[in-house]
Amino acid sequence: MSRQIQSIDAFEILDSRGNPTLRVTVRLADGSCGTASIPSGASTGENEAVELRDGDTGRYGGKGVLRAVSHVRNIIAPELVGHNAQAQAEVDRLMIQLDGTPNKGRLGANALLGVSQAVARAAAQSCGLPLYAYLGGGGATRLPVPMMNVLNGGKHADSSLDFQEFMIFPIGAPTFSEALRYGAETFHALKRLLGKKGYATSVGDEGGFAPQLTKGNEEACELIVEAIDAAGYTPGKDIAIALDPAASSFYDSGRYRLSRSGQGDKSAAEMTELYRTWIDRFPIVSIEDGLAENDWEGFREHTAALGDRIQIVGDDIFVTNTRFIARGIREGSSNAVLIKLNQIGTVTETIEAIELCRQAGWGFVISHRSGETEDTFMADFAVAMGGGQIKTGSVCRSERIAKYNRLLEIERELGGAARFYSPFAH
Repeated sequence: MSRQIQSIDAFEILDSRGNPTLRVTVRLADGSCGTASIPSGASTGENEAVELRDGDTGRYGGKGVLRAVSHVRNIIAPELVGHNAQAQAEVDRLMIQLDGTPNKGRLGANALLGVSQAVARAAAQSCGLPLYAYLGGGGATRLPVPMMNVLNGGKHADSSLDFQEFMIFPIGAPTFSEALRYGAETFHALKRLLGKKGYATSVGDEGGFAPQLTKGNEEACELIVEAIDAAGYTPGKDIAIALDPAASSFYDSGRYRLSRSGQGDKSAAEMTELYRTWIDRFPIVSIEDGLAENDWEGFREHTAALGDRIQIVGDDIFVTNTRFIARGIREGSSNAVLIKLNQIGTVTETIEAIELCRQAGWGFVISHRSGETEDTFMADFAVAMGGGQIKTGSVCRSERIAKYNRLLEIERELGGAARFYSPFAH
């Protein structure tokens, strides 16, 4: 009974945008301890689990999380103390029942996830295992290929880009550490390139540059290809491009309004055709949220048209929820899912979403949020799940680098057992 939960506590901290979030600490009877700090998204799907905030405009502009902290201390903790921390599914189900809402709106997904992750960490420590091995077993040896955000737009930056993220994807690297080097060298080459062209090199929420490009979205891809070349790599072979337009952010009344770049209004079919022309011109291998979250018909046609050439990732349309993922599988809405722990609110439900992807033969990408903390849970989780893809921002800003550095540690721990290969290798 030494792995019984002895105490659970929480307090308010700040995320990478200076907004409140919460940190949870779980202690077990044997002295083991686990902590978790919870991120927050800016570009959020309307069906995500509820991130509970106080709404008190006298504190942090209403964004405080003292209610979520109180729910951890006064409602969740009394129910979970005495339970076995190794029984992750049981612990998570108890919290879901305690909340009693379909979207975790009573207690808050931020409260539930903080406890869920901290319990997993405490149990791993008690078992004497690194978190990735505790969650994934002895076969958890695959390091993910990083999607690295190098140009920011949309809701993540005040730039001229309608699309939210332009990412480099080092698919040709032989190891994770080399993939990180490929990305860092390309990032710095891009910075030099932007400077030479007179563009600003300030960065957005996820560490990508946020320049006012004169030609908008398309120029972003041109610059990335030029930077890959300048860094000494081959576009499409060593490093590919992944996009996250986050199209819900510029979707209005059935039209996609590319107002920042001046490309006008487009239908879903016209957006798909735009992407097709880009795939022909640039080494793009993955597009996430190329259409809006409620455009199910558009997504079906989008995947039918492009899904045999690239990875089509659904984020806002699926929100890491098995109900929406199951519908997507039935309807052929994509061929991959973005996985965010805080979209659904517990470790168990996140694993269930991934298992559904596996059963369908779909890819999945473990993802951060734009408002992050130094917590590295998702790095271990990516290795535990073995999907081979992670999206955790640029190679600057310490809350992003923390995840990369943790993956370097895991690679070193695994030694010769570490596996690394492109999800698009044939």
